[in-house]
Amino acid sequence: MSASDERLSGRLSAALEAAGDAVYSWELEADRLEWVGRLSVSGKAIAAEEDSGRNFANRIHPDDLVHRQLALATHLDGEGAFDCEYRLRDADGNFVWVHERGRAQRDDAGRAQVLLGVIRAIGDRKAQQNRLERLANYDELTGHFNKSRLRESVDQIIATNQRTNSPAAFLAVGIDNMTMINDMFGYETADTVLIEIGRRLDDCVRVSDLIGRLGGDRFGVVLSHCPPDNIASVAEKIITTVNATSVVTQRGPVYATVSVGSASFPDQGLTSYDVITRAESALAEAKRAGRDCHTHYRMTEEQRVRQRRSLSISEQVRQALREDRIMFAFQPVISAETGKVDHYECLLRMRTPEGRIVTAGEFVPVIEQLGFIRLIDRYVLDKVLAELDAHPEVRLGFNISGLTAADRPWLRALISQIRTRPDIADRLIVEITETAALYDIEESARFVSALRHVGCRVALDDFGAGHTSLRHLQSLAVDTVKIDGSFVRNLSESPDSQVFLRHLLGLAKGFGFHTVAEGVSCAEDAAILRRYYLGRPSIDRPWLNSGSNSGLLQLVPEPVALPEAEPAAALKRAANAG
Repeated sequence: MSASDERLSGRLSAALEAAGDAVYSWELEADRLEWVGRLSVSGKAIAAEEDSGRNFANRIHPDDLVHRQLALATHLDGEGAFDCEYRLRDADGNFVWVHERGRAQRDDAGRAQVLLGVIRAIGDRKAQQNRLERLANYDELTGHFNKSRLRESVDQIIATNQRTNSPAAFLAVGIDNMTMINDMFGYETADTVLIEIGRRLDDCVRVSDLIGRLGGDRFGVVLSHCPPDNIASVAEKIITTVNATSVVTQRGPVYATVSVGSASFPDQGLTSYDVITRAESALAEAKRAGRDCHTHYRMTEEQRVRQRRSLSISEQVRQALREDRIMFAFQPVISAETGKVDHYECLLRMRTPEGRIVTAGEFVPVIEQLGFIRLIDRYVLDKVLAELDAHPEVRLGFNISGLTAADRPWLRALISQIRTRPDIADRLIVEITETAALYDIEESARFVSALRHVGCRVALDDFGAGHTSLRHLQSLAVDTVKIDGSFVRNLSESPDSQVFLRHLLGLAKGFGFHTVAEGVSCAEDAAILRRYYLGRPSIDRPWLNSGSNSGLLQLVPEPVALPEAEPAAALKRAANAG
């Protein structure tokens, strides 16, 4: 070896040692290992430089050894790369996570002779990954399920109980006067109270029951296989257990009480959202009744009538899905600067067997309440992607429900279909409402980030209708905000609305958002906004009609009630009328 080669080899060894990586050459038939570099964590050597593959394998955690052997055998058989992660015992007897990658050198017959590879310690990355996975499912303070995981568990139990007809219940447990505890003793003491009450809840329920933190001072308890007659006794047990003794804190003993609201399911709710909302409604009623008590949610006769009507509408929608009578009305979004179409918003419509066109407002709230909105949103997703694939010249936007914004299977379905189609992703705009985004701001922020990562644009719908703070806007990082139509209608005649709109537009501009104004009704209003205004929706694909942009400054008409006779003519009139 020349002097320059020796210097280069020395530098490479020093670089590997500085990085904490180790490179090896493993002669397979002789089972001889040679190492370059030193595998280490935070400067401390793991001392994995064994001289044989057999000795090295003895350092691998028994639970991971089979996984590595299978990956290695697959590679040596000529299939795929050798790449695996496992735990390796260091010199002190502790196990650390490592990542190993290698490639076999083969003879002329294709038989593996030598394996060349590199091993790197990944303990810090694994710890961070495990922490993120835990945060995705558990509350960091109490260790119980978080709200998202609790909802998933409720949905799973609902699905099981609907098949087995086994009753269950959900309890919303709220700590009374938590604000006063915060003010008097401080947040650390309040956290101690929260943790202790969570522990006492564990003592009050069965192993098969689930506990999660709904947020703030509220816990949720899922009682599986719990008849309605048993709910009150469980709630009273919780109240009595919490009241029995004070909570020991650094500031001294703190006495706390809880109020409990409950709801039965599946009889009184078909989705986790329904169940939790009703239990929290009953919790609010218990607090109004003086706290330190239990209230069960009960439906009024009026609510039962509405439920029967909702079930009828739900069946109509299901039938329309089976018969492909769910369609889009395409509403152009027009640039006020150029007068040209920026994109089209896909508005959901249902055609009845008689040919009447039903707007989304007449059936979407019902199916959202009954828990079928995920089915609709998946249908809408497939339909929008099909339109984009068939018409490469257009961009389309569509709304999703608040439930779908937290639905990971729906997000995975979207990503799997557009990951390799940047031409479609670039023309897709997903809209979430402001109120839905605020319901779980952290989950919404992750959802928005995932969509933007694959190339989609994201719009915040009904902006101004909720209570979005500057911090929330920074967290969401959407591309577009759509100003709620209530602030836009008759804008030219309302100085107060103009002042409010000026502030909203300034806020959006400051964050670099595009803005869309909903419900623009005349040229005067459009002139004030000077950014975007909406055209009229059409069931026909307006981008295929060169004259479809005419009359965009006319009033946006209210939904037209169509006659039930002559369905073909009625459909044509609906397309022309918007």
